[in-house]
Amino acid sequence: MSFDTSEDDLRKAFEAHGQVDSVNIITDRDTGRPKGFGFVEMSNETEARAAMDSLNDSDLQGRTLKVNEARPRNEGQRGGNRGGYRRNF
Repeated sequence: MSFDTSEDDLRKAFEAHGQVDSVNIITDRDTGRPKGFGFVEMSNETEARAAMDSLNDSDLQGRTLKVNEARPRNEGQRGGNRGGYRRNF
């Protein structure tokens, strides 16, 4: 999504398909700038599916949205278990 898209913009796009519980655009912790993706939570699965189907590959502020259901992180993915050294006594 566009780096200029606000949480309010995203909320409005999804509210056209149902009740939006929360919107969170992910930002870089160092700069505070948006990373170009976010999360929208909807309490009704039917409305959420309709929003995903309708908004996926659609244009929002000049950028094509890729909308899919969030998946939990796997340990092997970045940000998961970072490894390290642990010594047992």
